[in-house]
Amino acid sequence: MYILFIFMKTFAVERVCLDCGARLLGRSDKKFCSDQCRNNYNNRINRDQNNYVRNVHAQLRRNRKILSDLLDDGHHRIHRDALIAQGYNFTFFTHLVETREGTRWSYCFEYGFHETEEGYLELRLCSSYLEMPVEEE
Repeated sequence: MYILFIFMKTFAVERVCLDCGARLLGRSDKKFCSDQCRNNYNNRINRDQNNYVRNVHAQLRRNRKILSDLLDDGHHRIHRDALIAQGYNFTFFTHLVETREGTRWSYCFEYGFHETEEGYLELRLCSSYLEMPVEEE
């Protein structure tokens, strides 16, 4: 019996939680003591990547809100500098659409604009890409 005790103490590695360091009991492949520790650990590992996505998404939401508020107020044409003054960032948009006539519309979700003469932008709402096409029988 004494030999078994020495063997287990020599070769047994005490397993600890990767997040809090608490002693682990149970399955041999267990890495965390609780779901909270598992979440904390994974959030810490993915923090930089998640922050980048969160910041880009926040700017897209901000741009969309600016365009939405302008169209709700009845503006269909505005100067580029007025958008910049409201915090619009032209670097962030969701997609571009080029018409048959060659006009290039920049969209932030369903709100779009294209540049006209002397720095003015024409605004519009177009949610048709959100609608599902009807399947023909």
